[in-house]
Amino acid sequence: MTNGYSSILVVTSALSMLQLRRVIEGVHPSIKGEVWEFLLGCYDPNSTLEERNELKQRRRGQYDMWKAECQKMVPVIGTGKFITTPLIDDEGNPTDPSLIGVHLSDKKVVQWMQLLHQIGLDVVRTDRALVFYESEDNQAKLWDVLSIYAWLDNDIGYVQGMNDICSPIIILIENEADCYWCFDRAMRRMRENFRCSASSMGVQSQLSTLSQIIKTVDPKLHHHLEDLDGGEYLFAFRMLMVLFRREFSFADTLYLWELMWGMEYNPNIFAMYEDPDNKTKGPSPPANDKILKQYGKFERKNVKTGHVEENSALAVFLVASVLEIKNRRILNEAKGVDDVVKILGDITSNLDAKKACTEALKIQKKYLSKAKKP
Repeated sequence: MTNGYSSILVVTSALSMLQLRRVIEGVHPSIKGEVWEFLLGCYDPNSTLEERNELKQRRRGQYDMWKAECQKMVPVIGTGKFITTPLIDDEGNPTDPSLIGVHLSDKKVVQWMQLLHQIGLDVVRTDRALVFYESEDNQAKLWDVLSIYAWLDNDIGYVQGMNDICSPIIILIENEADCYWCFDRAMRRMRENFRCSASSMGVQSQLSTLSQIIKTVDPKLHHHLEDLDGGEYLFAFRMLMVLFRREFSFADTLYLWELMWGMEYNPNIFAMYEDPDNKTKGPSPPANDKILKQYGKFERKNVKTGHVEENSALAVFLVASVLEIKNRRILNEAKGVDDVVKILGDITSNLDAKKACTEALKIQKKYLSKAKKP
């Protein structure tokens, strides 16, 4: 772990100078939130403090407007309280006196209101062993951010598991509006995982990529899993869905995410998010080594080889590394998919984040090398 002074350099110079190895060494708890904002693309890495403060104030004002809009429909929002019982029934009729007179003919309003009590139920279950969430105000802060995000994301709204992604951000960043924007950037990276329909789930595309990776780097293991009817890799669903929140302790999860985001870092991420119509991920390959060094180790390899598929996130290679670590046990002991689940379940809170990421990079290198060959 770095000391406080050198950690501050991560924010003030390391990300702007793109010395991402400082993140790998560890980030001091006092500035984790600020470092996460950079890693997730909230700010231009080359921006000045004045420019960041100006953008922050503008975003806070926008969030306040959205919150006020939601508060008009559901007055409990922003009060330090939250709800765990339905506001409206399945027919769209209000069950709460505060909603009498609210216009409920709008389908979007009804669908959103039907989500709010589920968000509340999940909030109560979120990281409940942590002292932070003994405070109802802190639980309400998490509920507010998730509820407002659900209102603004017309396509996906809210899906269970988003609370696990949002919770560390709520703990690390004091200002609620800043939490929202950081969570929004985190969701831009993984929101497709939460897209579900009657016939498919969003994380399925990453599971398909995982299948292809294992088939390429370890065909024996892949064929064994296929023989067990595990070829769709559904046993890895949770690891990918909530980024190993259940496989690591809370503190190790924070470190793992920092490692992942540092290794996946793309210096153009801020510009891509600010201008969604700009689909470019930066030069491919970069014009020179100086530009190449601005990328995280994982993303650098992808950009250099032109392998920039969205579903090839580091998390997929991390799951592959876990399967490789458990390769012998799976081959020798697994007689069915349930056995695979049990073997992988044994890793809970016992994974070494740095070692897992190092192994994932090795698998990425092996995969890219083999994938290029006919």
